[in-house]
Amino acid sequence: MSHLKEALETGDYPVGNWLSIGDPAVAEVSAVLGFDFILVDTEHTTMSLETVENISRAIDARDAPTEAIVRVPCNDQARIKRVLDIGIAGVMVPMVESADEAEQLVEAVNYPPEGNRGIASGRATEYGMEFVDYVSEANGSIVTIAQIESKTGLANVEEIAAVDGIDALFVGPADLSGALGVFAEWGAAELQDAIDRVLKAGNQHNTPVGTLTVSQEQIEGRVESGFDFLIVGKDTSYLADGSRSAKERYEKAVAEHTGPVVENE
Repeated sequence: MSHLKEALETGDYPVGNWLSIGDPAVAEVSAVLGFDFILVDTEHTTMSLETVENISRAIDARDAPTEAIVRVPCNDQARIKRVLDIGIAGVMVPMVESADEAEQLVEAVNYPPEGNRGIASGRATEYGMEFVDYVSEANGSIVTIAQIESKTGLANVEEIAAVDGIDALFVGPADLSGALGVFAEWGAAELQDAIDRVLKAGNQHNTPVGTLTVSQEQIEGRVESGFDFLIVGKDTSYLADGSRSAKERYEKAVAEHTGPVVENE
């Protein structure tokens, strides 16, 4: 069983990191640090399948339990099939808005007769050397995460959470806040009420719920509010925050060293 899938089922509060930069070294650093999973975003980035495959190789090369989860651009059977053939641990699908869409997602990650995933010999099957074993064991092993990030998805979240084969729900905070008319107002009552509804639906159907926190100051609050897993940061945010802090510290040090500028009279 997938490490992440087991952690979700046993309530072990797995932690992830978000990758938008298509360099395998970024994924490798996260694996060295021992994250349970790395979310590779192909919805809002320019990453190709080759890049995703190299990221997966970088993670697998490390002696760590870290696994790759790929966010695909949409709930499309062909896109899901192609990333799964790389040999990743699971997929996250944006904008899931109904039980029917959730069922389509579950079918896409499972081989017949339970689903409609196409059968082929790729990296997931050790290039055909473990073809029969992989196909016979794959169903039920792929981590399947549905994002709730629209008004329609929120209205149907109870039914989505109840779909057999959905391993977790994921609150998309930016899109959901935008849909509710409170974009980036992270403390807005409307957003918190929506989050509470998703958490309640997850608890009701024993479906773990996670979200993304770009700011470290949000982590404790998200844990206390009842989330079962978190993605605790994003590579581009780490880069921006660390670079900004170092630059400001340098500029302050220079100012203190040189002293105030005295204008000639």
